[in-house]
Amino acid sequence: MHTHPSQNPEQSPSRVAVVVIGYNDARHITEAVRSALDQGPVVREVIAVDDCSTDGSPELLARLAESEPRLRVVRRSANSGGCGSPRNTGIDAVTSPYVMFLDSDDVLPPGAARALLDAAEREGTEVAAGLCVRRELPSGREVPWQEGLYTQRTVLTGPGRLTRLVPDTLCVNKLYRTDFLREHAIRFPEGRFPYEDIVFTARVLAASPRVALVPDRVYVWHVRRSARQLSISLDRGHIDNWQARITAGRQAHEILLGAGHKDLARAARAKFLDHDLRMYVRELGLRDAEYRRAWWTLTRAYLGEYDAADFTASPVAPGRLIARVILASPEPRDLPRLRELAARPARLCPPYARDDQGTPVWAPDLPQVTLEPLPALPAHRAPLAVDAALLARASRSVLRLRLHEMYGQVAVAGPRTLEIEWRHRDAGRTARRTTVALTPAGTDVWSARTPVDLAALGSGTWDLRLRVHFADGTSSETSAHALAHRGLLSRRVLPSLRFGVLLAQPYATHSGALALRLATGPSGVATVLRGRLGRLFR
Repeated sequence: MHTHPSQNPEQSPSRVAVVVIGYNDARHITEAVRSALDQGPVVREVIAVDDCSTDGSPELLARLAESEPRLRVVRRSANSGGCGSPRNTGIDAVTSPYVMFLDSDDVLPPGAARALLDAAEREGTEVAAGLCVRRELPSGREVPWQEGLYTQRTVLTGPGRLTRLVPDTLCVNKLYRTDFLREHAIRFPEGRFPYEDIVFTARVLAASPRVALVPDRVYVWHVRRSARQLSISLDRGHIDNWQARITAGRQAHEILLGAGHKDLARAARAKFLDHDLRMYVRELGLRDAEYRRAWWTLTRAYLGEYDAADFTASPVAPGRLIARVILASPEPRDLPRLRELAARPARLCPPYARDDQGTPVWAPDLPQVTLEPLPALPAHRAPLAVDAALLARASRSVLRLRLHEMYGQVAVAGPRTLEIEWRHRDAGRTARRTTVALTPAGTDVWSARTPVDLAALGSGTWDLRLRVHFADGTSSETSAHALAHRGLLSRRVLPSLRFGVLLAQPYATHSGALALRLATGPSGVATVLRGRLGRLFR
């Protein structure tokens, strides 16, 4: 039975412990600990678990603890090689009714602990969760994680509603009732176990907690891609990382299925297809042939464990279609086309083949991968393919776009216009939005052209976003496949009345979408070129 506290949450005493884990992160751990202490009196204790650091972190924490009675430092005797063991050490040390987790290179925003505690106590829940944002450094660009979950205050009860929480596998944007974790023996995998959050979250959900969701921002995840040592989750260049991701996904499924939660287990597999698989497919082109072969073999073996029902619910959903192509081929194939399908939004590029019976298929030599439900989809729900080329010949250049037909749906819907937007990747602002007419340009293609004032965009990285509008009043958001032939993606130094000179670099992102890097003025161009030369001579 869940009971509500008699006191007003605003008058709750100190009830939260924050477990901060770190290893050789003296540069950042003070900021993390202070962000936990700055939560105010709601935080009873901050437990800093040092995983046997050798960079002076223990001494730094000890000095900080001398002036802060709420801070306790626990030093492990041997390095665990992962995040799970130090978090478990922290759980064992907690004396507070509730516990949160914080990594040494991240921070808690002001009011995070209070927002989560108030929700947990008001609703009588074992777990409270809020919005995590990924902050790219040094740019400061922020990207919300699973934003759709945290738009309003909600209470999830029972496995049927908890399926909504399956895609949010983070442990750090949540507050847990300490005795709930202990009663159910919920702990993190020990030792060097990448993606320990995935397994821990499955164990939490398997215990069927009541969960309160709040629309507040409760965690800032710092993403330092230029760091000398990438975090475990970002270091995806080695095949061991993918193996670890598969292992975590398999264990999560087994935990949920073993607890009798078939819907949660199926949701965990769907999350792997829609998130994990698509993310790694987008990056396959960056890897060498040996990695790709090993990745393909591992993935086929894991997907072979899936049930038919894991695919039949939505057979042409991007992740499921990618999985079916991988299962059907013993060797890596069609990587550029799979990369486009893995994009967000997905793009299914031509050719659109049919088998001898006229059934839509992935390719003539792969007829077992049918696309049969696809022609029945309305155009605005289909993974449309738009090609884009930026003809950068002067500061005022031309963007050329081509929309492809897809099994007849596009013509039926009647494409009319393309809404074009250039969005600054770091600042998130839109420079300009224009709408141009789409006109037939041969068989099964509609085209559009529009000038692009590069000087008006200014320096930075710009992503191209498109929305196709149809005669029936529907529309579809998409990105554009970057055409790479005949030097279309080459770097060019162009004259500019406004800046004197600017450097334009159209390029294809990991998912094959067209993006644009711009540097303005002689100094900006020189900085980019010096950086390029420096990388060449390293």
